[in-house]
Order: sequence, then C-alpha cells, then structure tokens
Amino acid sequence: MNYREDYVFWRLAHFLISDQGYRIIQLFENQKELWLEKLENKRTPIVRLLRQDLDWSNSMQRDIEFTASNGEKIRKQIGRGELLVVNIYISQFPPVDEYEYRLQSPYIFPEGNKTSVSTVLLTSNQYELGLKVLSERLEREVSFPLQDEYSQEDVDSQKKLALDSAIQMSKKEKEMFSKGRPLFTYLFMIIQAAVFLLLELQGGSTNTSTLIKYGAKFNPYIYEGEWWRFITPIFLHIGFLHLAMNTLALYFLGPAVERIFGNIRFLFIYLLAGISGVIASFIYSPNISAGASGAIFGCFGALLYFALIYPKLFFRTIGPSVIPVLIFNLIFGFTVSIVDNAGHLGGLAGGFLAAGVVHFPKKKKPFLQMLFLLFSASIIYGSLFYGFQRSETGGNESSTMMLAQEYIKQENYDKANDVLAKYVQTVKEPSAEVYFALSFVEIKLNKLVEAKSHLLKVIELDPNLPEAYYNLALLYLEENNLSQSKRNALKAAELKPSQQEYSDLVQELNRLLPSAVEEE
Repeated sequence: MNYREDYVFWRLAHFLISDQGYRIIQLFENQKELWLEKLENKRTPIVRLLRQDLDWSNSMQRDIEFTASNGEKIRKQIGRGELLVVNIYISQFPPVDEYEYRLQSPYIFPEGNKTSVSTVLLTSNQYELGLKVLSERLEREVSFPLQDEYSQEDVDSQKKLALDSAIQMSKKEKEMFSKGRPLFTYLFMIIQAAVFLLLELQGGSTNTSTLIKYGAKFNPYIYEGEWWRFITPIFLHIGFLHLAMNTLALYFLGPAVERIFGNIRFLFIYLLAGISGVIASFIYSPNISAGASGAIFGCFGALLYFALIYPKLFFRTIGPSVIPVLIFNLIFGFTVSIVDNAGHLGGLAGGFLAAGVVHFPKKKKPFLQMLFLLFSASIIYGSLFYGFQRSETGGNESSTMMLAQEYIKQENYDKANDVLAKYVQTVKEPSAEVYFALSFVEIKLNKLVEAKSHLLKVIELDPNLPEAYYNLALLYLEENNLSQSKRNALKAAELKPSQQEYSDLVQELNRLLPSAVEEE
C-alpha cells in the first residue's frame, strides 16, 4: 500500500515548522488536519494542511467555507486586522468534476470581508506544479524530493520529525521564560511602598525638603559630592499616583525580564538602568527628581535586547504587547512637560546596555559582552564628566535657587549667601529673583549696604515686584531716611494694596515723617 500523500502531508508540515518557524495552533484528532501560524510576521499567512482524498468539487467548496469560518475565529483571537489562510489539500486525485475555477481566486469570508482563503491542491501526478503554486502563495521556495512510494514507517518517521520539531521549539520558548522567579521584582515593590510611607511620616512625599533629605536627585548636592544620589532616587516617589503608576508598571514588566534573565542579572539590569536614568536627568534636567521610571524603562531596554538576539521569539511571544506600550510611554513622555523624559531615555539605554553586559543565563558570549561592558563604562564616564564640567560654569539658576532656599529653610544663611553670591559673580545676567534672594540673605546677615544695593538692582530688573520696594523701605527706615522709606513703602502698597503690612508701614511713616521734618 502506498502512503505517498500521507508522507507529503507530514513532510510539508516538517518543512514549515523546522525551516520556516511556524507553530502548531490546531492538530485535529484524526491527525489529517493541521493549522500553523507565524505570529512574529503579521503579513505571513496562516497555513492549513488537510490530507483528504477529494471526490466532488462541491464538497471541496464546503470545506473552503469551513476553513474561512475557522480562520475568522483565529483572526479575532490573535487580533489581526486582516488574515490570509493558505489552504492546502493533499489528495491522491483531484475532484472528478470541474474544480479549477475554485482555485483561481481567494474565497473571502462574507461577514466582515477580513478573512480570505487561498487554496492550493497537491495531487500525486502534479506535485511539482502544486509546490510551485504553493511557493508563490507563501512567497518562499517550497521544494523537496519525492519518491514514487512510501511505507507507513516512512510516514511515522516524518510525522515524528515534524512533531518533535514543534515540541522542541515550544520547549525552547518556555526555557527562555523560566530562568528565575520574580524575587527582586516583588522586593523592589515592597521597598518602594515602605520608603513612600517613611516619606509621608517625615513631612510628605511631595515636600521638597523631605525629598532632598532622603535622597532625591538634587544637582547642587551632587555637585558637592553626594554621589549616592545617583542611586537613592530609584526608590523614592513623589506622591501616591507616582508610586502607584510605577509599581503597577514594575508588576507587569519586572517578572518577564526577571524570568528571561534570571534574578542576579535582573538585579544588575534594574539598578544600572535606574542609575543611568538618574545620570541622564542630572545632565539634562535641573529639577528635583525621583522615581523608579528610569529602572522600569530599563526593563523595556532589556526586552529590546532580547528582541535583538531572538527577534522571531520576541515578536512571536511578548513583542506585540511590549512595543505598543513602549511607544505610548515615549510619546507620553515627550508631550507632558512634567515628565522627566531624559531619565526615561537614560534608563531605556541603560537597560539595553546592561542586558548586553550580562547576556542570557547559560548562553555566554564573552566578546559581545566585553564590547557592551566597555561601551557602557565609556558612556557612563563620559556622561558624568560632562555633567560635572557643567557645574564649573556657574550651574543652573533653578538649581542655585533651590539650593539657596534649602539653606534658608535650615537658617544656614552663610551658605545661602555663598551660593547666591558665587552665582551672581559667574553669570552675566542673573535674574531679579536671584538678586532678591541674595538681598534677603544679606539682611539676615546684617549686610545692609549690600542688601540695599541688590534690592535696587531687583527694582531695575523688575519694577513691579512689591516685596523689593517693601524691603528697601525697611532698610531706609533703618537708616532713618524716612522720605525714601515712605516713597518705597507707597510703591509697595500701590503694587499690592491687599497686603496689610505694606499699608501699616505707610501709616507708620506718615506718623513719623512730620516730626522728622520739624527736627530738620
């Protein structure tokens, strides 16, 4: 008995699975019908193989319609907009009546017109022609030698090869996602929550002084040598919403990365990505910042490295869900001004590089890993060198003002004076706000001459700042220059009539000024 058609069925299945990377999605109990898919390429059609001796073309048409209906179900399950099913019949003989017209154009499923079925017929006397048509439909060469006769043992051998290939492919995929349980993911989530509660108890997670005290990224302190601020911001969060969003993101991303790379590699990736994000923020943003966003983007970076090394597996499994989320987060970061996008991009790059340094468990590539290590070290060193060089050119006004305000809150007026005076000396055109803050500190230090000079500079730069006129009025009052004091007090009250203390000073000066005139 000749089993040639059965052999062709499993030989073709083996070719598609082992050579073309298709996966089995349905294998019917009679093992005469097989459905295959290739998720990583949405343009690749679903393949349906059917080993059946055809008799009449009407029965073939009914089966084509069934194939379209089943294909529509699969299309909805995998979320494709449109789906092409290449429907392959393997029959000893073609139908006895006219059938050719049924193969000329695809059958389109009538409900929605989104699933089409392109049918190919392979028969014993026309295998070469059938394989040529199949090659055109799949857009790849499908060819293998065939004998005239095959035994049941030949069929069983080819069947075993096809199914073993499918099993091995599935096993390798599962192995890639089972390198470690998400231990550190959950540990980091607990640490984030615990640190957040600590901040809330110590003054509030949105309080600037509390954030700075417990390690937020604060450029002026980093310039002064507090290097640990490149690490501690990873575990701090500003407000409950910030904590909730990052914890949720870590909950969904972290386990996947930790299972792929293993626990220790994940720890390295997460921390290096977080540090890289803080370094990028240090260079490009003068604002106080904190949060695990850079480390979480580092998880995206590690998954992109996974995509680089195993593109087919990535796009077949987690890729279709990871890529849209990453794109959305990047767009969100670029469009929302309060988001520290430099930290996000730094974390993304850091996670990718860190993944290249550690590679995958039991799959060492020393040369590639060494290249990633050297490149990563160069990037980090260059970034830090550039960032600290910027501090020597006078720094950033926002950072200077924040640092001065911190010293003022601590009533450390000497340090606040040093910071502001140095900035004024090194920058060509300090703002009125800087001069006003400096004058305030000088008043506290009883440097009244300098304070008066800087308040006059404030008024020159911003003639509509009532606080400057009020403070200047007080200084003139201290000098017993009542006319100048009254002139400035009146201006302050004019600019801000609702401020009671301005009106009170004017009244006091009106009471003192006549007696002062009589004395003159």
